[in-house]
Amino acid sequence: MTQLSTRLGIFGLLASSAIVVCLAAEGVQVSSGAGGWRQHDIHRPKPPVVEPASELIAAKPPRDAVVLFDGKNLDAWKSADGGPAKWKVGDGYFEVVPGKGTLETKGKFGDIQLHVEWAAPNPPRGVGQDRGNSGIFLMGQFEIQVLDSYQADTYADGQAGAIYGEFPPLFNASRPPGQWQSYDIAFRRARFDAAGKLLEPARVTVFLNGILVQNNEEPFGPTSWLKWLPYTDVGDRGPITLQDHRHPVRFRNIWLRELPERPAPTTEQLARPNVITLPDTVLDRYTGQYLLNGDSGGAKATITREKNHLVVTFPFRPQPLVMEPISETVFDMPFTDGRFTFRKDEQVRVTGVLFRIGDGERDMKKVASQTEKTK
Repeated sequence: MTQLSTRLGIFGLLASSAIVVCLAAEGVQVSSGAGGWRQHDIHRPKPPVVEPASELIAAKPPRDAVVLFDGKNLDAWKSADGGPAKWKVGDGYFEVVPGKGTLETKGKFGDIQLHVEWAAPNPPRGVGQDRGNSGIFLMGQFEIQVLDSYQADTYADGQAGAIYGEFPPLFNASRPPGQWQSYDIAFRRARFDAAGKLLEPARVTVFLNGILVQNNEEPFGPTSWLKWLPYTDVGDRGPITLQDHRHPVRFRNIWLRELPERPAPTTEQLARPNVITLPDTVLDRYTGQYLLNGDSGGAKATITREKNHLVVTFPFRPQPLVMEPISETVFDMPFTDGRFTFRKDEQVRVTGVLFRIGDGERDMKKVASQTEKTK
């Protein structure tokens, strides 16, 4: 991506989308690159070449996928100026029409799983960045480079599979030009507080032709040329954009799945029973070994007293776990949805404990102590 006019066009697009601010603000402090490398450093080591599987397995969209191209039309896309998409639709694919401008999705998305298949022109033309060049922008901000990198040379952070200008791919897993290639991308958007302060940078994982080339990387900021830019809060959703870099790159089978936020517990769900204090004489009655599976010769859990509380140790987890009493016979686990309910016989001797963990229960019989055997 070395053509100045194209880069300026991309910057215009990003600025019009309120993605880039203060392009000319000199003195903005931006973090150095990964490992201290400057952007596009030609001395940066190139990723090792790896040969992907011999055949591309086309990934069919899951039932819950948002299909962005089904091989027939560009109804899900528009030009960057808001007009209709002006790229060429062929037999099951669409192709960049040089000079017609970047495409972006009509829909906007945040955290996603994205599948894209693409092919560089064949026969190949040009060298370096002027060779089958395009790009996939996540939320219109973070570019996954599309480039003919098969037996071709360019700077490491500009190869196919790169987070452009920031992270080179771990491997060069490119196929020859003209062959279909696939990206499978997991993207987590950046998080900001109410005042627009960055709380968590974006995260990107990328597979190129089934080979992991970006492993949960955190971009320094939005994709830019010649200088890194800081994060700005542009909201929690943005378009997927495809770049017109004046090369007739082809695309097909594009779909995504929107990823949900992990649910957080409510205040009521976090509430726990009050912990009480029991005398040592009561706690000591519960100490001893308990059969895990009812087999007298099998594995056992061991309950001991440490000062004023009980702990349980399992043979498969030697680190002891705290047990907190919420009644004289019921003990909770502070960090796990687990509970111990002790049983007693008519002589008030402890005979066993019902151990519940999640939705499972295990009835564990107490093994008589040496003292009890001699009575």
